[in-house]
Amino acid sequence: MDIFGSWSLLVALSLFVHSPICSSDKAPNYSFMRDAAESPTTSYYDYIIVGGGTAGCPLAATLSQNASVLLLERGGSPYNNPNITRLSAFGAALSDLSEASPSQRFISEDGVINARARVLGGGSALNAGFYTRAGTKYVRNMGWDGGLANESYRWVEAKVAFQPPMGQWQTAVRDSLLEVGIVPNNGFTYDHINGTKFGGTIFDRNGHRHTAADLLEYANPKGITVLLHATVHRILFRTPGTTKPIANGVVYRDRTGQAHRSYLKEGSLNEIIVSAGTLGSPQLLMLSGVGPSAQLQAQNITMVMDQPHVGQGMYDNPMNAVFIPSPIPVEVSLIEVVGITGEGTYVEAAGGENFGGGGSGSSTKDYYAMFSPKATLVESNSMPKLSSAQPFQGGFILEKVMGPLSTGHLELRTRNPNDNPVVTFNYFQNPDDLKRCVRGIQTIERVVQSKAFARYKYADMSFEHLLNLTAGTPVNLRPPRSGPGASLPPSAEEFCQHTVTTIWHYHGGCVVGRVVDGDYKVIGIDRLRVIDMSTVGYCPGTNPQATVMMLGRYMGVKILGERLTKK
Repeated sequence: MDIFGSWSLLVALSLFVHSPICSSDKAPNYSFMRDAAESPTTSYYDYIIVGGGTAGCPLAATLSQNASVLLLERGGSPYNNPNITRLSAFGAALSDLSEASPSQRFISEDGVINARARVLGGGSALNAGFYTRAGTKYVRNMGWDGGLANESYRWVEAKVAFQPPMGQWQTAVRDSLLEVGIVPNNGFTYDHINGTKFGGTIFDRNGHRHTAADLLEYANPKGITVLLHATVHRILFRTPGTTKPIANGVVYRDRTGQAHRSYLKEGSLNEIIVSAGTLGSPQLLMLSGVGPSAQLQAQNITMVMDQPHVGQGMYDNPMNAVFIPSPIPVEVSLIEVVGITGEGTYVEAAGGENFGGGGSGSSTKDYYAMFSPKATLVESNSMPKLSSAQPFQGGFILEKVMGPLSTGHLELRTRNPNDNPVVTFNYFQNPDDLKRCVRGIQTIERVVQSKAFARYKYADMSFEHLLNLTAGTPVNLRPPRSGPGASLPPSAEEFCQHTVTTIWHYHGGCVVGRVVDGDYKVIGIDRLRVIDMSTVGYCPGTNPQATVMMLGRYMGVKILGERLTKK
């Protein structure tokens, strides 16, 4: 970093990190948040941020300290919705297929059922809550300033990160990981380091979720407007008489279908920032005329700039879970413990009598509803028959392939931003990803067979039987196993291929170095940035949400620093 850049950051940090905010609103009573139908047909701001998600909320809160900010969110508020706020209701929002759902389901061309957020707070309002930082090597490789990154993480953690309760089942998984050699024991930490640890969570001790929307408590109420149910249809550009296009506004529609236009105020430092997520950001660029020319022509979209890399480099970390029925009750828990193996996989666990249910009488079976509404879990003959009033107890031990190395692409389906684009992730296309998955399944086998885990497993139930039990559940729409060996327990390779699901960590489509530069400015266009997971070509750590929230804060501080020094 040059002297000018360092001084810029120092000024920004001194003003916006260490100085207290004189006046702020508390969630959920934000005076600056309202329905888009109440907004004027034309408005002007210094910054227009498209997407009030995991990156957009901290970015908007930061920029509002010294500029006027419009934050446009296509969904509603996460507050006062128990399907979002309660830990015990995890999965209810993901399995809600209504148009009012905070989750919008999509199915990749690979046959894997997935979801994208449609709510203020983005994925942090839907996910399993695990909070962990990226590793120091990852921060270095991304070109981020380590000091500012750490300061930004702490800024996020002061509002939304907590230590999990560490119940008996999660502790047994931790002890099992240590027993099978996933060492050292790193205790409770937000840091990403090899070994076994308890990570953070965005659920507090009362089981209440805290999302990225809570970071808007940092915002200057006089400097920010948050509009809900505001779907951006396209970015506006000024092109005549310029060497390259200049972004200068957006067109969005409210829930009634009424069109509104918001423009940037005069000034070369004012910008439109797209934080619409891994699917939404490349989709919006293409709908606005920035993307592969063939796709734009196919949809009859006027081309602003031929950018063949938009929508390319799409990644999703394959996740495979093994269900472990338990002879004794298991406490309700989401992801708390993780084994960072050093072999290209992460091993995690979640479970409980009411896991994923969101209501009394629900059970672990409801976990599968997140992936397929038709999914049912076949009970083992060696298990006692359960009455309808008795929960199906147990938990999942899962492995996630790091990276990954396999890559896919995104294409427009229609010109309607409410429609999902066509997405292909090409799970296990790279054979190294499949090898990593197999190693992860082998680690799970050792964990299940360990002494530390013995009380949570039926003694006469082999690991092969557990694989067969899990593989018999339709968790995706990929072709089922067929042929003479279909009735036999699957091999680890077959299990990986046929039971692959998502852990919702998909990323790419506007990757740094291809679509945006190191400052997240869209290459070839002025006054336009993309700041979210679509810019990432490799998933940070065991869960990306902490790093995405950090990135929103980090870039907000950097942008304000530039604003101060260039005025």
